[in-house]
Amino acid sequence: MTYNNIIVESSQGVATVTFNRPKYLNALSSELLAEFSQALETLDANEDVRVLVLTGAGDKAFVAGADITELARLDTLKAKVFIQSGIAVINQLAEMPIPVIAAANGFALGGGLEIAMACDFIYAAQTASFGQPEIKLGLIPGYGGTQRLPRVIGSGPAKELLFTGKTISAEEARRLGIVNSVIPPEKLMDEVMAIAREMASKGRVALRAMKQAVNHGLNVDLASGLRIETDAFAICMASSDAKEGTSAFLEKRKPVFNGRLTE
Repeated sequence: MTYNNIIVESSQGVATVTFNRPKYLNALSSELLAEFSQALETLDANEDVRVLVLTGAGDKAFVAGADITELARLDTLKAKVFIQSGIAVINQLAEMPIPVIAAANGFALGGGLEIAMACDFIYAAQTASFGQPEIKLGLIPGYGGTQRLPRVIGSGPAKELLFTGKTISAEEARRLGIVNSVIPPEKLMDEVMAIAREMASKGRVALRAMKQAVNHGLNVDLASGLRIETDAFAICMASSDAKEGTSAFLEKRKPVFNGRLTE
């Protein structure tokens, strides 16, 4: 499928979605969000895709936020619909059953940070920067920033970023726990793709069960979380991947996973 605002590629079990509006610092327009939602739906249905990587076109921005030019033209009711549609897409991203990696190659501001926080991992170029600057426009984040950022770094540090609107470096974002690691910009995609391919080589059923167990377990008490883990473990044991993995271990060879349930 051909898109106007994103580029979708897939190889070796890893799909890459590139936000492709470099002239506008990959700002999130309603058209881009609609295309992104469609791409997520297509990728979710593709059993060959085991890991998803997101990045931005050009060397300046991952995503520099919502398209303010478009937003400014809307009345209050239409602006609310615009924001609600964005939240729906970012929630769709957060609920993807496969691991999702943000390769932040530049500005990850406003909606860009909100997209990144909906991913499982954020790897940042040394030149990347992060923030929720909406307060400087007399606004607040509309795509989940007031909710996800405190959950990632804690209430106090999150409020400081939200209330001041300041932008922080990739290293500061790593120190706060927003970013997994910081990588030289010229090596970012190579290193991220190596990590993604390593994950994609693992059992598909186990990858999905692992993500579900961790994400669902965060919202319940420990006892309930342990039950979630037990159920997820049982699902893995019913897969051909578990049989292949244990056989390969005993036979001292590399496993070849096919991601099928056998029972």
